[in-house]
Amino acid sequence: MPQRGYLSLMRRLFAWLFWAGWLAVALSAPAATGRVFKVLPQFLDHKDRNSTSPSLYDRDAYQAYLRQHTNEISRMRFNVQWRTAGKPAGPVKLRVEMHGVVRGGSAEELVLEKPVEPSGWFGCWTAMTLTREDFRRLGEVTAWRVTLWDNGQLLGEQRSFLW
Repeated sequence: MPQRGYLSLMRRLFAWLFWAGWLAVALSAPAATGRVFKVLPQFLDHKDRNSTSPSLYDRDAYQAYLRQHTNEISRMRFNVQWRTAGKPAGPVKLRVEMHGVVRGGSAEELVLEKPVEPSGWFGCWTAMTLTREDFRRLGEVTAWRVTLWDNGQLLGEQRSFLW
């Protein structure tokens, strides 16, 4: 009989330890994670269009046309697809850092930041557009980096080849 009481006590102790372990794991869940999936840098013409029609083929053809006819470019936009998982610790923001070269040969840097709200299972698209003055001051964009931040902590990043 004493053996039976010992086994019953050990089963109860094991069950309590099991549930305490699960509770510890649940309470120590990691902070939010995030990722920048895709970045589409696009030129905009003087009518703020990136394409002449909704077709993706026409968009790519018009972007190639604008690259060849730079006098028709008025500014630039970065379309960013991103996603977070988990509860953010603070405000979430996207940051676009760009390096450019002005015609005189001097290097310029520009940073755009935008607070964003996480939503959706498949991520969000956010457009970040340079003003006309910033685009003229920056010149030709030679490199860029897009980062996703949660309360000062880097969650995800996507960068151009030359960054």
